[in-house]
Amino acid sequence: MKVLLVFAHPEPRSLNGALRDVAVEELESQGHEVRVSDLYADGWKSNIDRADFPWLTPDAQLVPIAASKKAFEANVLTEDVKAEIEKLSWADMLILQFPLWWFTMPAILKGWIDRVFAYGFAYGVGEHSDKRWGDRYGEGTLAGKRAMLIVTAGGWEEHYTARGINGPIDDLLFPINHGILYYPGYEVLPPFVVYRVDRFDEAGFQSAAERLRERMRTIETTSPTPYRQQNGGDYLIPSMQLRTELGDPGATGFALHLNGTDG
Repeated sequence: MKVLLVFAHPEPRSLNGALRDVAVEELESQGHEVRVSDLYADGWKSNIDRADFPWLTPDAQLVPIAASKKAFEANVLTEDVKAEIEKLSWADMLILQFPLWWFTMPAILKGWIDRVFAYGFAYGVGEHSDKRWGDRYGEGTLAGKRAMLIVTAGGWEEHYTARGINGPIDDLLFPINHGILYYPGYEVLPPFVVYRVDRFDEAGFQSAAERLRERMRTIETTSPTPYRQQNGGDYLIPSMQLRTELGDPGATGFALHLNGTDG
């Protein structure tokens, strides 16, 4: 399997850096081919601006979606974005690794998504009609590939549960797992999350490292999160509302978008 790991932490000597090395070493020991995009080390430009579209005339209004579409179709995206798209096309598996900062990914990683997931590549593809609403949510350019998150959090695991003050970790990561990864077609594996990282000692690291090795050994066989497919009949098109007869009466929020929650 070909694996792309996108790493977003500013300190290579951090816990995240050590876990990245564990993941890469284990993947390679299993015979996988691995590439790493180290965003901070590479000086990744995170903001979309006119520099991304140098062909725009000075008086032209910048509409990022339209500009992204035109640039992708004309093959005039900037070289750094082209290089990352090539990696995504090459990879069978995408891993996004980051510390949980203010309940989401660091800005540099969000900027990688904003720039690399171009119109015509990761979204804006497929037929739009009264039967289909584009190739997305389980379909799309990246369908047939797998993806997962490696996340570190300072809080306790108990803080990220249904009754925990921070809310369930799966809900916090839903916009990334479902909205960024599943949207263009990835099969999304359950995230690997490490908690209380600010209080880690050597024993804690060794335990987390061994759990991560085990996850890396099973990336080809782990069952993905069973999200509902948009065009599979569960949603009304074009309203994108889940059919009223679907979903367990007690299920609310993000849980409704999982297969197996029907009463």
